[in-house]
Amino acid sequence: MSLFLQHTEQSYKWGVWKMDETLDELLDMLPRQDTYRQAMQRFSAEHRRLEWLSVRVLLFTLLGEEKEIAYHSSGKPYLADNSASVSISHTRGYVSVIIGEAGKEVGIDIEQYGERVHRVAHKYMRADEKVSSYQGTDTWALLLHWSAKEVMFKCMNMAEVDFREHLHIFPFTVSERGDFLAEEYRTQEQRKFHIHYILHQDFVLTWQAD
Repeated sequence: MSLFLQHTEQSYKWGVWKMDETLDELLDMLPRQDTYRQAMQRFSAEHRRLEWLSVRVLLFTLLGEEKEIAYHSSGKPYLADNSASVSISHTRGYVSVIIGEAGKEVGIDIEQYGERVHRVAHKYMRADEKVSSYQGTDTWALLLHWSAKEVMFKCMNMAEVDFREHLHIFPFTVSERGDFLAEEYRTQEQRKFHIHYILHQDFVLTWQAD
């Protein structure tokens, strides 16, 4: 069983699935196996098939029933029956899904831990944003800033969002898990966000569902 992490609140729930099964093992966890087997043939790469199928297994595990995932023209996922809101993310070896109340925007993002984030930080970090050190490095903080802005972008559901100009993370001290505040400047509303996060040795996970 690869339900790696799970969290449930009154209005939402999320889970992280570690992709260590074969395709056949994943299919055994789902109803209508032939339908899923046929659908995943659209992907030529094995890892894409594993990602796609793992998301369906995680969704089925979280809800206890089968739901069809559809996609807007922008690529944003939604449940075909509109019974709940959904957000999906994946990184090397893991997929994550968050389920929220129908009509309420939710967002989740998972990012593999790595030093590469230092090379691209100038593209999304603002001059008025501060990073704190955790375990002797600021890599965790940089990853959290990037991941949180991905979550904000998903919740905003609009085009032409500049991560550095339009999205602002307020100062916080990095710990193993926690939360912090953020704000967007892309819309007249200037929506505020309450971002939650967890650090794992392989990844950072952030989500918004408040």
